[in-house]
Amino acid sequence: MPYPSMGRLAWHETLDMHELVAFQSVGLIKLKKSIRKVKDPALKKLYAFAIQALTNNLRELLAFYPAAPHVADEVQVEDHGDISFYAGDLLGLAKTSVRNYSIAITETATPVLREVLAKQLIAGIQLHGMVFYYMLQRGLYPAYDLNQLLNGDVRNATNALSMPY
Repeated sequence: MPYPSMGRLAWHETLDMHELVAFQSVGLIKLKKSIRKVKDPALKKLYAFAIQALTNNLRELLAFYPAAPHVADEVQVEDHGDISFYAGDLLGLAKTSVRNYSIAITETATPVLREVLAKQLIAGIQLHGMVFYYMLQRGLYPAYDLNQLLNGDVRNATNALSMPY
């Protein structure tokens, strides 16, 4: 349900919200697929807690989608099944890796370690580009169409929320 004082969202906050919803939707699906394999009761309890936390996060964030900027009427988003999930998971890993390497470099005092991290950062950036263009070319990530992007978020989050575990 939309928040009462909510007007329209700005473009920049809409895009950040998209990143959070996309990342957490993939995470929720991974947790729900994995929880049955977890044998340790304490760890299984942590998984259940994380599932509930991500579920709450997604529900709260989805309430803001009606206030997101739209540049056209509703569009249909093709469901690509598991391939979209796996590619999105790989994209999230690559993006997170680039961010982590960037942070690590700013904390590095040892020149030879800095060189290794910089080399690995470049490789991570290249992997991110390869995965991004793979998804873009196959219609898995409509980066240039805000309506399709946001509708895909809603579909993926809804699928993640409705998935049993």
